[in-house]
Amino acid sequence: MLHKIEKKISKLKQYLKLLYQYKPECKERFLKDPMYEGALLHYLYLVSDGCISLAEMIIKFKSLDKPQSYYEAIDILGENDILPREFAYNFAKIASFRNFLAHDYEKIDYLIICDEVLDKLDEIEQYLTYIQTFINKA
Repeated sequence: MLHKIEKKISKLKQYLKLLYQYKPECKERFLKDPMYEGALLHYLYLVSDGCISLAEMIIKFKSLDKPQSYYEAIDILGENDILPREFAYNFAKIASFRNFLAHDYEKIDYLIICDEVLDKLDEIEQYLTYIQTFINKA
């Protein structure tokens, strides 16, 4: 199971690396280039969904209570000191973002994606660091 978790972390880091490359030209290209828009939104979805999947993998690995929602999956990591509680509480919003990308993508405001969402990639890196620290202790 640890191997699968580490593989997921590696994949998420690859996606993040790609997303950082999209950031500099986001506002200029988002509305003009449908391929750019599609790729950016796809990688954002993969990262947000992957973070939740990673939480579920950790929960299964530790035999913790099964979450009833994506949001709760992140919350459980905070309750069990795998993530700092405050961080988990705030980071759990990624579940709503994942659902938004999956179901309401037609309502996307490119300024929010380019200015706010891409500025939060560091939070995903921090999440991965916390998970990696936990794995290293396991």
